[in-house]
Amino acid sequence: MEQIKIFVEGLISLTGLTGDAVPILRHVSLVLVAIVLAAAAGLLCRKILVPVITRLTAKTEARWDDVVFNRRVLISACHIVPAIVIWQLLPWVFYQFPMVREVLARATAIYIVVMMVRTLLVLFSSVKELEGERRTSTQQYLLSFLGILRVVMLFLAAIIVVAILFNSNPVTLLAGLGATSAILMLVFQDTIKGLVAGIRLTSNDMLHKGDWITVPKAGANGVVEDMSLTTVKIRNFDNTIVTVTPQTLVDDSFQNWQGMQESDGRRVARTVYFDFRSIRLIDEPLKQQLVEKGFFRPEEIKGDSVNLTLFRQYVERYLEKSDRVNHDMTCMVRQAEPTQGGLPVEFYFFLKEKEWVAYEHQAADFMEYVYALAGIFGLVIYQHFPNQ
Repeated sequence: MEQIKIFVEGLISLTGLTGDAVPILRHVSLVLVAIVLAAAAGLLCRKILVPVITRLTAKTEARWDDVVFNRRVLISACHIVPAIVIWQLLPWVFYQFPMVREVLARATAIYIVVMMVRTLLVLFSSVKELEGERRTSTQQYLLSFLGILRVVMLFLAAIIVVAILFNSNPVTLLAGLGATSAILMLVFQDTIKGLVAGIRLTSNDMLHKGDWITVPKAGANGVVEDMSLTTVKIRNFDNTIVTVTPQTLVDDSFQNWQGMQESDGRRVARTVYFDFRSIRLIDEPLKQQLVEKGFFRPEEIKGDSVNLTLFRQYVERYLEKSDRVNHDMTCMVRQAEPTQGGLPVEFYFFLKEKEWVAYEHQAADFMEYVYALAGIFGLVIYQHFPNQ
């Protein structure tokens, strides 16, 4: 820069100018030179360095460098370079105006701090691109840490900006804030509670992004779209968005369906109430009807057989033959405790299909078959008619 200053003064002397116009012209020329150099440095970064780094990261097999050094992060970092150039050149440009130099130096320093924080925030946001549809525990820990780091970084940046404005030592300001720690704890209590609750949810493998959960207290029944320090965003199946705090999930109960989705089958547990008066020993006509329909062989039906017993046996056989049912998991038809509303019979099995719509259709197909089958065995499904 000293050489540039000498060159500028030589050009001014060649013009023959004298008097008060010389310092003004000198400083205007030096300002223009500083602006040109800063703009050239920024242009060099954006047009040369950014494409080079982008090509280098694209050639590697690792995915993290594509995220950490993506174009948004690099462009944001490029905004810092011209400010650094200006900050370095200020003593040479305004060497005769210390007051102006001091004001511009502080403004430039504040700009550098702000842009550095902005670049780090963009970097933190880009880390989310590393995750898949379902966030792992390690990724959740990392995002929780980055969330805390974001808050701490913004707080420290504010302290540094204030220190630059008032030409103070940031350490002195931080020491002075020790007396207000109680107020700071009150301000950041949600963040602290959210961090602790998020760590509990993740460390116990209770919740991840992409899980299907049900939170009755919040009216939530959908997929977790995002988890942060203070909120868990859930998209219901009607596409409404519900946000709850991690603390709410820790304090209250919620249902996570991810275990079902990762298992080999989805449970069907349906109960049908049969009228006690329709349960009886089979007679010869009913026996003949069951044999003719191929439900049983004659030797399988004893004289003292009960129609409900044969009904349960046949339904279990039907389930065992169905290719829709997972036969490696529990499959049974059982009686429950008798009630005034009839004898409850529960159909308990697991379907291989877990997708919601297809699962409901297959479960309905089975239950509709059961309803129709009951009459063949002489059973009556209990119905209550309040007006009778």
